[in-house]
Amino acid sequence: MSDQEDANGWAPLDPDIGDGRARPPAPEPPAPEPPAADGPVPPPAQSAPPHEAGGPPAWGRPYGAQHPQPGQPYPSQPYPGQHTGAHPAWGQQQPDPYGYHYPQQYPYGPGQGGYPQPVKRPWIVPSPRGVPFHRMARTDAHSWWRPLVGTVTIIVVGLGIGGVLGVIGLVVQMMVSDDDPALLDDPTGTSFFGNDTADIAYALLSLAVFLPLVAFVAWGIQRRRPGTLSSVAGRLRWRWMLACSGMAVVFCAVSFGLSMAAGASVEDDPAGSAAEGSWVGWGDFLLPALVIVALVPFQSAAEEYFFRGWLMQAIGACTLEKARNGFARALSVVFRTPWPGIVIGAALFTSGHGYTGWGMLDIFLFGALAGWLTVRTGGLECTIALHVFNNLMAFLLPAALGELSLEQGGIPWQYVLADVASMAVYAVGIVLLARRFKVRTVTPGEGPADGADPADPGPDAPRRPGDVPGAQPVV
Repeated sequence: MSDQEDANGWAPLDPDIGDGRARPPAPEPPAPEPPAADGPVPPPAQSAPPHEAGGPPAWGRPYGAQHPQPGQPYPSQPYPGQHTGAHPAWGQQQPDPYGYHYPQQYPYGPGQGGYPQPVKRPWIVPSPRGVPFHRMARTDAHSWWRPLVGTVTIIVVGLGIGGVLGVIGLVVQMMVSDDDPALLDDPTGTSFFGNDTADIAYALLSLAVFLPLVAFVAWGIQRRRPGTLSSVAGRLRWRWMLACSGMAVVFCAVSFGLSMAAGASVEDDPAGSAAEGSWVGWGDFLLPALVIVALVPFQSAAEEYFFRGWLMQAIGACTLEKARNGFARALSVVFRTPWPGIVIGAALFTSGHGYTGWGMLDIFLFGALAGWLTVRTGGLECTIALHVFNNLMAFLLPAALGELSLEQGGIPWQYVLADVASMAVYAVGIVLLARRFKVRTVTPGEGPADGADPADPGPDAPRRPGDVPGAQPVV
């Protein structure tokens, strides 16, 4: 470097311009070589995108994305692994970009932002598929305490409501009548209000309150639809009940004729002497008849829903199939059949009546036959019809002769035999009708298998003579 140059190699050209230093001119680019006469023409040079040339990528765009046209915004695309808040169809196990896997049956679902949120389970639990009537209460929500707590609740609350109705009736009678109720005058007497019509109305109404109570307990404690107490179809099959009512009329006619024949063979029969009474007239018969016709269907249905519906299904749900004890596992073979529910229900049904001697056997056989018909037809329709028409005849005939007392006691065996024969006729008629109507006896479940008939419960379902594959349920 000469004395005229500085450290940068710049030499002063004119001391009067600027600082006396002059920058060298920029070098001229070399001229491109002319292409060969017969060679291809190269394309013009283009500048590479910033992220391909080593620069930072555009914000909000993944690597390798195409540049938008001039004047257009960049498309909103997530980076690989970026969570968008959306999730695939629920019910399929899909990986999450953050590493969380949604299980197929886990009680959590996608929420706001993609994070799992608790899913509210339905309160109602469906009945098992292809099971008979007495096992409909053994759902996925079944526990050993539910039938026990439900039974105690029905009895305690039902008796409490009956007591409240009695107090209300006494108060109303004291307000509208100058006479004191018979319960206040004679606590040991058989009459509660001192009026036979009021007594029978209270007796029927105090039993009818069990009907909605049983339905509520089935929903609130066992977490199942109240309609499962009615039949395997989950409701009352009204066409089938109408057919059963026609057979119940036949039962009443047969029972009346056989009872008259039995009364002729019984000496010193209190029931026969009562039947020899005279017609009381429409003035004394109309009001009791209206009360009986209005309340007996609800009273009879309430007893059937409790003894043949709730109790039979509560006992049938305790199958002991998960017991570890050898004796209990041996008993499970019996408890999975309907007979424990039939026998226990019939025994409790008998204890709720005041009959003695042969009368207890008559009531027990009535309850046992009603329980068997319930399982045999898959519902309560035939037993409700039998109970309603039997009680209508039992109340209306004495009321027409001026007898409305609720006294129960011993019955001669001739009457029991006549009653049992009448029930046998009714049972045979119901079985024949069930075959003709093709009545379903097992639950259809939530849905048939793929390609199966919706009316067929499946190959694993128990078959009975009246359970025809492919038959439509009675509506």
